[in-house]
Amino acid sequence: MEVPIVFIFTLTAEMDEIIAGLKNATLEKSSERALPLLKQISDAETNLCDKYDIKNDLLELMQLNNVSVQIQVARCIAEVAKTDNQRTKFSKEDVICRLTELLQVPASAKESTAKDASLELATQICRALGNICYANDDARNIIKELGADKHIFALLDYDVNTDDEDRDQFVRVRCGLISNYLLGSDEIAERAVELKLIEKLEKILTRCLADVDQHEELLLSILPPLSILTEQISDLYFAPSLNKTIAKILAKCTNPDIAESCLALLHYEAQNDDVKLLLAEEGLCETIYQLLEKYKTFANTDEARVLMKLACDLIVLILTGDKSMHYLYATPLLKCMEDWLDSYDVELLTTGVLALGNFARTDSHCIHMVEKKIMHKLLSILAKNNGTEHQMTLQHALLSTLKNLVIPRPNKAAVIEAGLVDIILPMLEIHQAPVVFKLLGTLRMTVDGQEKLASELLQNEKLVKQLVHWSQTSEFTGVLGESLRLMAWLIKHAYRQKESDQQTMDDTGLRKFVTIEGAVASMVGMLASTHLVMQNEALIALSILTTIFHNKAATESNALDALLIQAGVGSKIAEQITLNGESMTKELVENLQTFVKQLQSSNDALGAHLREHNIEELLKTIPSMVEYCTL
Repeated sequence: MEVPIVFIFTLTAEMDEIIAGLKNATLEKSSERALPLLKQISDAETNLCDKYDIKNDLLELMQLNNVSVQIQVARCIAEVAKTDNQRTKFSKEDVICRLTELLQVPASAKESTAKDASLELATQICRALGNICYANDDARNIIKELGADKHIFALLDYDVNTDDEDRDQFVRVRCGLISNYLLGSDEIAERAVELKLIEKLEKILTRCLADVDQHEELLLSILPPLSILTEQISDLYFAPSLNKTIAKILAKCTNPDIAESCLALLHYEAQNDDVKLLLAEEGLCETIYQLLEKYKTFANTDEARVLMKLACDLIVLILTGDKSMHYLYATPLLKCMEDWLDSYDVELLTTGVLALGNFARTDSHCIHMVEKKIMHKLLSILAKNNGTEHQMTLQHALLSTLKNLVIPRPNKAAVIEAGLVDIILPMLEIHQAPVVFKLLGTLRMTVDGQEKLASELLQNEKLVKQLVHWSQTSEFTGVLGESLRLMAWLIKHAYRQKESDQQTMDDTGLRKFVTIEGAVASMVGMLASTHLVMQNEALIALSILTTIFHNKAATESNALDALLIQAGVGSKIAEQITLNGESMTKELVENLQTFVKQLQSSNDALGAHLREHNIEELLKTIPSMVEYCTL
């Protein structure tokens, strides 16, 4: 709604009168005249005072030995400093120095009545300094240089019960000032730590433990400065006692804002493995499980869902620590997470899957979990969520956990028999990189040592074509690498039989592989990988290909040689030696020698191709080769 111009002029004229009166009262040092004028300025709309310069007048009035005037001056500064223009005017050493000189709360404050002038003065000064400091580094630096932050932090030493409105306001503005000040810089935050700010905050939090619900307002003001410190100072880890206190407050509180603050703090602290173990031993994960079970039916708003996810993420984070994971494996949490596999809430279900995946980081745990048929539950869930329309986060979690479970050799046959491959192959239609990455990794771990399965998958034309496509087009390096590695592993594990078995070997899979456009080129390209492990895997796969095809009819052998030349095998070997020769392991050098000899023993075209790229001479430049020859 538009405001009439006449009304605006009237207000401005009135403010002109008020300001003129204030300046006269200042000259006369008249407390009596100044008090009502200060109140009028404080009660007026903030922008009406923006054009006036009253900083010196208010500073003069603050010098008067009159608490009532000092209170009204501080209140007036707090109101006018809400604008950028006035905030700048009051960002001066003399103003800040005087305000902090007056910033005292007597030790008897907790026995004071609601009308206590000392508490009211401290409250208004906190408001004034807090508003001056808001997004204002100049003011923050003045406070730091004056050492006035000691006075500000000292306010936390006073035990002010929040049993009435005045004291409640003091508690809020006290920490509001501290928060606005801390947001300045890393240096300010680090100085606050040196001045024992964290210890002062911990003392108050410990007192709140006696009755968390009664101290809600106190907690809501005390927790934010701790959060700011963690944001401003990297790798800031609290004392174990403080982390325990925060965990206990989380267990007792019913206020979602307090719970969110505690969870966020613990999430930051739990980046440290020692803190993970501490929280695990404190039973925090079980506490969170119980709270989520209690309140899950109420999680039907966006805010509630955010809180639930934060709590779930903390459980998973604690389990990423080795010591904390081993500790929790022997607690009821394992069964709790298994129970969440039956949850209809996707957040709890996903957390259960991720938690079990973190438990599955040792062979003994994996074998035990397969024996307990946990694997069957996971596969059942994946079978219902393996399409393009299903949630990526859950798919990623399931594949990550199954990949861990299938790593131990005793588990592979059981997992394959349970239908893992048939369930995940339809997921080739999914093209979201994180899911594809885990899908390929899971398949690669599954085929390790499984000749029959590797041979079957190598004959799966759709799979191999998709792998070739991803290896040549994916912008996600993880997918590109896993596509290449899976192809190399399929070849390696499908043809592990000894040479004596070659007469009866079923090479259908290899012949199909070679005919798929780009398949051989992908393996050749893998020779120039930046990872030595992948280079070695490519050499093994290509050596198997050349060994088998060079024992066949000339037409098939020549067809492979032509593909190798077309893929630039000579240039890739040269690139491999030039870029990585000095770091090659003995195994890698031996495999490279074997592959080059196989190529040299083939037709003249392939030999000429190798000579064109000077491969024989380049081999001699590899340091480990020279050392081997010398020995």
